Amino acid sequence: MTRIFQDKHIILGVTGSIACYKAADLASKLSQAGAIVDVILTQGAEKFVSSLTFQSVTGRKAFTENDLWGGQAHVLHVGLGHTADLLVIAPCTANTIAKLAGGIANNLLTITALAAECPILIAPAMDAGMYSHPATHENVSILAKRGIQFAGPGEGRMASGLIGLGRMLEPEDLFGHIRKVLGKNGSLSGRQVVVTAGGTQEPIDPVRYISNRSSGKQGYSLAQAAIDEGATVTLISTPTALHPPIGAIFIKVQTAQEMLKAVLDNLAGKDALIMAAAVADFKPQISSNKKIKKRDGFPPLMLEPTVDILAALNSKENSAQRPRVLVGFAAESQDLFNNAREKLQSKNLDMIAANDISASDSGFSVDNNKVTLLYPDGNSKELPLQSKAEIAEAIISSIAGMMGDH
Repeated sequence: MTRIFQDKHIILGVTGSIACYKAADLASKLSQAGAIVDVILTQGAEKFVSSLTFQSVTGRKAFTENDLWGGQAHVLHVGLGHTADLLVIAPCTANTIAKLAGGIANNLLTITALAAECPILIAPAMDAGMYSHPATHENVSILAKRGIQFAGPGEGRMASGLIGLGRMLEPEDLFGHIRKVLGKNGSLSGRQVVVTAGGTQEPIDPVRYISNRSSGKQGYSLAQAAIDEGATVTLISTPTALHPPIGAIFIKVQTAQEMLKAVLDNLAGKDALIMAAAVADFKPQISSNKKIKKRDGFPPLMLEPTVDILAALNSKENSAQRPRVLVGFAAESQDLFNNAREKLQSKNLDMIAANDISASDSGFSVDNNKVTLLYPDGNSKELPLQSKAEIAEAIISSIAGMMGDH
């Protein structure tokens, strides 16, 4: 269960598009995340997928056009529209977009949309040429001016075989857009947060580098958790196998020096910096601009220290750019708390997350973590073994609390 979805009531409107099969996957993901999902299918949608499919993945009745004329007809759309936290229409055809723009309410979904008092998110889905048509563009513009939000469409191959703009976004991406809308008024609404993630890579030559085992999962989870709480997030990351959270301003770097520059370039006016990246302590003294050939023998690898990003932030030159809240991580294999407290004090941090990387069930390259949050006043908070997403939520909650003290 994901905290942002817990007890949230989401209406999922499904209209007549071949992309209906994606909507079933989206409904399943939302339900598994803890949301209460009520689905409304138009008559066109029922041509592609049955209400039973959605009832099976949500555990709740899926509403169809027949329900509009049933015993609840005079209150059903009002009840749905007034109790929802979000109305998502995915897929949303050009026809339904036109109806919403014109205020036409001739089916249960469009009536509910008119009655809704919650945010509305639309995921367009239509064949190539239809989305770019002036009529659709005008209708989208009208709805956007009314505050309705759009996710997509994407570009690619259509069911017709044509290639163009009009594909409904994939459920994973829509899931991220929904999180962003739900978190808009969270505890960090209006705040700006910078998060660093991943292990820096210090090149030996164009194909080899010194790095570490950081996967970036904890940093990316922190970026997502901050977005869930309404923050504007800048994610500065080394290359990883992860996709940046929807809504994050993404900056890719490789080396410690590049990360320092990106942090300094993006720190002005920010409220918090979370240094979750595993920054290399050493780099080769000399980096070859050509691949070192095995036949030539490998030269001695002489190392020198990399730039200390947190120390640089505390320098007189950069002190004006220091954010209101500065958070670090201490990944240690021995003497965890003494090393973490020394870093907390020497780097002038507001909080440090200490984790034991020697544990096999937490830390680098796994989905779980176990950390202890340490504060300058000597207080601490232990976060037991749990998912990195849950760890991130707890850390962001603590940062939000500190914001009230600054």
